[in-house]
Amino acid sequence: MVSKSEVGIILMNLGSPDSTAVPDVKRYLLEFLMDKRVIDYPWLFRKILIEGIIVPRRAEKSAEAYSSIWWEDGSPLIVLTKQLQAAVQHDMDVPVEVAMRYGNPHPEVAFDNLLKKNPQLKEVIVLPLYPHYAMSSYETAAEYAKEIYKKKKYKFKLSIIPPFYDEPAYIDAVAESMRPFLQQSYDYVLFSYHGVPERHIRKGDVTGSHCLKVTDCCHVKSAAHQYCYRHQVTITAELVAAKLGLPREKWGISFQSRLGREEWLKPYTAGLLETLPKEGKKKLLVVCPAFVSDCLETLEEIAVEGKDSFMSNGGDSFTMIPCLNVHPMWVSAIVKYCNQIMQAETV
Repeated sequence: MVSKSEVGIILMNLGSPDSTAVPDVKRYLLEFLMDKRVIDYPWLFRKILIEGIIVPRRAEKSAEAYSSIWWEDGSPLIVLTKQLQAAVQHDMDVPVEVAMRYGNPHPEVAFDNLLKKNPQLKEVIVLPLYPHYAMSSYETAAEYAKEIYKKKKYKFKLSIIPPFYDEPAYIDAVAESMRPFLQQSYDYVLFSYHGVPERHIRKGDVTGSHCLKVTDCCHVKSAAHQYCYRHQVTITAELVAAKLGLPREKWGISFQSRLGREEWLKPYTAGLLETLPKEGKKKLLVVCPAFVSDCLETLEEIAVEGKDSFMSNGGDSFTMIPCLNVHPMWVSAIVKYCNQIMQAETV
């Protein structure tokens, strides 16, 4: 057991390029896409694919996309995560730092900053800012934090908060962040989650016989659900919809940000944005609960490209609901999660 005064907290998000300059974007993409949990091909093939084909083709276009959403203070994701840090710090009496899985600030910097603030540090609690378990998001962040921790041989204990996709405080925060937007006229609410390859879902199935194999697998109880992204995003959407009293025919789930040609989780957001207006769903609200901070995938892919697609295919109105960002209920949820861990492990 340790004293509460000997604990530090790290909020760990995805990351962003240091700037919109092509070399910085290229460096970021290389780090991100070479992660074996993002593109899980053998190392040599992955290196040839990423360094020889994907990054050279995508770097300039990605730099333009980042430039279109970049704020005066920098990357929206970085700025918003630091604002979240400040808000959480305001409500907690232990030091709070920020780290990114890719780019800066690096986890080692966050660990060292906590030690500078408290040389008597005995435990660090890391909260990966991913509500749902996926090998390419939560898992890689958690494992990278552990890797740096072991490599630097820190003396303090490392604790990592698990995914919180069905935690009431998170569900309440998402629901309340959406509620004001439901006051306007709308035909449909689309829960758009970051996609992952179907192969990742099957690979993460600890039973080897459930995910994408059993009929209605997301609702049939299984040990696989602990690591199943598809199950977890489904539960989040159902809980939020129930909290808001959304009629079942007025909401649905889709998956965005597909990379490559292999089969990813369906339905694809891009496809639905083209077909929904033709089904009479012309006034659309889109929410992206897998992202807790607005970023390229929400501000550009959904709010700009997605809106253009929907409106050009007959839509009347399109509203992207902002991520949780620094919503007071989200800040309270984080404080609650961290306090729960500390109460269980401190004297």
